Amino acid sequence: MQIDVAAVAERLSVVRERIAHTGATGVRIVAVTKGFGPDAWLAAASVGLHDIGENYAQEALANQATGRSDALALHFIGRLQTNKVKALASVVDVWQTVDRRELADVLAQRVPGAHVFIQVNVSAEPQKGGCSMQDADALVSYCAAAGLQVKGLMTVGQAGDSTKIAAGFRWLRQAADRLSLAECSMGMSDDLEIALGEGATIVRIGSGLFGKRPDIGTHTN
Repeated sequence: MQIDVAAVAERLSVVRERIAHTGATGVRIVAVTKGFGPDAWLAAASVGLHDIGENYAQEALANQATGRSDALALHFIGRLQTNKVKALASVVDVWQTVDRRELADVLAQRVPGAHVFIQVNVSAEPQKGGCSMQDADALVSYCAAAGLQVKGLMTVGQAGDSTKIAAGFRWLRQAADRLSLAECSMGMSDDLEIALGEGATIVRIGSGLFGKRPDIGTHTN
């Protein structure tokens, strides 16, 4: 779909105002382009963003072929099948959804020294990706031992109650601090302020930048 760059610039200003209002500084915005196509990549670069988040392997490969520029870094933020790593290895800069040893092993083989985040399911919701909170420390150690560069932790907030959302984000920040990891990727358009209040350093924004997402049908990672 065609992206209105001026509208993206206006929405970005709103997002930055929301961030500033919380008092957070140094926050990185990952523009989530799920369903929007390569025009969203071009629009993100046009308004000065540097990080793109893709959820689906097929979209990531198609969009980067048209929309990629040297100014953009691709973060893979969707649930990832190990058999997709080979195809994505040359285009993904940051792997934000490492949630099991099997995936870590494949990344270590295909992308030695890859920059990764450990995804933790802080809500224990079965439909969400991520390792359990109990397994997070061990998975961080395993990935580091495998030669991967663990940059931080990542989670998707629980829907609904703000108190529960905040508690999950707080746990992630505390875990990152305990593990001496600088980065926490948490918070999206709807729970941005809660995430920033609990110490997010990276927020993943889709509709807050590009508007309502089109019908994207069925995808396979």
